[in-house]
Amino acid sequence: MLKFIKGNLENIDGVAIYPLISLMIFFLFFAGLFWWVITAKKSHIKEVSNIPLEDDTVTTKPEKS
Repeated sequence: MLKFIKGNLENIDGVAIYPLISLMIFFLFFAGLFWWVITAKKSHIKEVSNIPLEDDTVTTKPEKS
């Protein structure tokens, strides 16, 4: 299976750039996420962290048939 993939990839010109592009996308995404976490306001983080604890469910009576 690996020989099949390797054989096809060897025929593509410039295929070595794709791993570098994917690494850059991966790095930039997590660097951006890290930057957002560091610069996020503490009040926003506290508000969002309490969302699962809030009880905003609406209960309705089932209709009788």
